[in-house]
Amino acid sequence: MRTILRRPDFRLLFGGLLASMTAESILLLALAIWVKDLTGSNGLAGATIFAVIAPMMLAPLVGWFVDRYPRRPFFLAANALTAALLTPLFAVRHAGDVWIVYLVAALYGLSSITLGAALSGLIREMVPVELLAEANGLLQTVRQGMRLIGPLAGAALYAALGGWALAGIGIVGFLTAAAVVTVLPTPQQAPPPVRLRWPAELGAGLRHLAGEPALRRALLGYGLGSLVMGFSESLIFAYVDQGLNRDATFVGVLVTVQGVGGLLGGLCSPALVRRLGEVGTLAAGVAFFSPAALALAYPDIRLGFAAVLLAGVSLPLTMVGLHTLIQRRTPPALVGRVAAATQAVVSGPQAFSIGAGALLVGFLDYRLLFALVGVATLIAGGYLWQGRHLSAPPGTRPPTPALPVLPAPRRPAEDADRPLATGTHLPPPR
Repeated sequence: MRTILRRPDFRLLFGGLLASMTAESILLLALAIWVKDLTGSNGLAGATIFAVIAPMMLAPLVGWFVDRYPRRPFFLAANALTAALLTPLFAVRHAGDVWIVYLVAALYGLSSITLGAALSGLIREMVPVELLAEANGLLQTVRQGMRLIGPLAGAALYAALGGWALAGIGIVGFLTAAAVVTVLPTPQQAPPPVRLRWPAELGAGLRHLAGEPALRRALLGYGLGSLVMGFSESLIFAYVDQGLNRDATFVGVLVTVQGVGGLLGGLCSPALVRRLGEVGTLAAGVAFFSPAALALAYPDIRLGFAAVLLAGVSLPLTMVGLHTLIQRRTPPALVGRVAAATQAVVSGPQAFSIGAGALLVGFLDYRLLFALVGVATLIAGGYLWQGRHLSAPPGTRPPTPALPVLPAPRRPAEDADRPLATGTHLPPPR
């Protein structure tokens, strides 16, 4: 990761993202705590998280919108607008104002999708293809580190200073990111994309995901794993309560250990992409969740720590493998739509599995459900592993076979000496 940080433009962008990621990490949980404090209701507090997630259904429309504008100025404007949409929080005084928090949470969720799609395209423009895995790995490492301290810091700041102060901190974080982006060098302009009618443009991201073999397999395999991986959000509470006979607050200790695993996974992910390719790295990330889930089916504190550590390693491997694959296998003009469509396709099964896990844990033994998660993620990881050749590492891809030499007139033979197409790359063998 030192290589990517030697690039002044990425170093600047990373500094701005560090500020905005800090704001993101403290806001999400703090908004839910604020609603709980205002209303005294756990259900209304949980609805805050739902308000953030609900705009995911608009992801294809968001991606289409993002792809219509130059990356750098759009990313700058999106950060500034995110800072502005937090300002209504200063008007919250009592329980009757909770609708303001929900409105801000929904707009914040929409902004998160927009920023993610724009950032994916901006990185694709700024970073050479061979350094994409390092860039994504570094960002995932920081995100995992924020998961260790962000929510706790947000809760502590809310208790000490109140919700208004958190809104102010969030505004400063996003404005800092916007200010940093203003001094980034303007990337070389890509040729203007061909404009289709808007219904065709809107579905272009989904069509690309379905038509590109590596992306198609990645989403099918990861989607299968996501259908059960979300069970763990509820199962971990049953594991702590029924298995370890400990208070629910012990979940916080396990989450901290998982965050340490996330840091390790983020640091290792670029090397793994170089060795296994993007689909192979995604396969490893999904497959690592299998022994973690199977270990949690047996209530032992030592196995539990090892399991959540391994589960933590799993997450950044899947994210780095998937994001790098999207950036490498998608035309620059489509990156925003493909990234947003991927968020929608992945988040749907995840949301379903979280809800299904909360329902099933009331009827079935948590150990049986953890065993089911372990088997399903092993199958999903195996399916992805079988397709690792679709995105083999650059150094291991077999050379393109030479075309057979056939008798031909002199003039076509001279044409054969010319490159296939200026500035293009042959697709890897399927």
